[in-house]
Amino acid sequence: MPPIPQRVRCLLAAFALLLSTTITADAATAGSFSHDGRLRTYSLHIPPGQGRQPVALVVALHGGGGNGELNAEQTGFNALADREGFIVVHPDGTGRRRPLLNALGKGRLYTWNAGNCCGYAAQQDIDDVGFLRSLVRVLSDRYPIDPARIYATGLSNGGMMSYRLACDASDLFAAIGVVAGTQTASHCQPAQAVSVLHIHGSADRNVLPGGGNGDKALDKAPKPPVREAIDFWTRANGTDRSPRREVRSNIEREIFDGGRDDSSVEFLLIKGAGHAWPGGRRLFDFLDEPSQELSATETVWAFFKAYPKRRDRVQEAR
Repeated sequence: MPPIPQRVRCLLAAFALLLSTTITADAATAGSFSHDGRLRTYSLHIPPGQGRQPVALVVALHGGGGNGELNAEQTGFNALADREGFIVVHPDGTGRRRPLLNALGKGRLYTWNAGNCCGYAAQQDIDDVGFLRSLVRVLSDRYPIDPARIYATGLSNGGMMSYRLACDASDLFAAIGVVAGTQTASHCQPAQAVSVLHIHGSADRNVLPGGGNGDKALDKAPKPPVREAIDFWTRANGTDRSPRREVRSNIEREIFDGGRDDSSVEFLLIKGAGHAWPGGRRLFDFLDEPSQELSATETVWAFFKAYPKRRDRVQEAR
């Protein structure tokens, strides 16, 4: 048999790399596959002792200028996944090539195409909805993921992307948890109800609660008010129009119950809090200090547990 040419060996090695994801039970593992002509990457965490019982999947989306590994560090979702027994994946968005920064290991500055935001991903009209659908499908083929308990959450641009998933992939995601983001999708026509939790700081100067252009925003396009997103989803889900209101310390909470397919919408406003993941880690000194009024990670997960997709809706979505 003649030897395999070097070029063919390289192509085979690259193809194998795209398909490979070696999993250890107690550590995050890098994975990748090709989507829409691009190599897309992610960091996956499997809880220890994972068997064949169906488990929830949380898709945790980094903020603009971040990446999946930093998101895991910032939110602490991996440790919670170990305690609660769910799978969490931290995907990477896309960004421009930065040869010098890449050589220094600092070039992974990514954004998500959340509609009218943000950065490279929106400018290039990257198919992030398609990528995240494919990611869920890849993971569901490999692990016993419960199709009724697939969720998305994210900070800032990642929260905006979570809203876009609720708009464009409502058949797949049962609920979303948005932190310091807003809804920037140009068109939103969800086919199914999606439960929504939104957490925001009243002093956020990146994504202003009242909308507009924050003086600390990296993306300078004006953003819609947060209240527009809350109003949209109460209408889309058919919830009660008058919320139950709770006040605890510096947190004002509005709960809109009674949505179709057992859905709900909740809005938590933290007085004095800035643009950060509450209870999370502050990664860099120039970022806002996270509020300690609550743990966004624990709060988002508690909401997710309360709002799986109805089983008859899961069957319809397949």
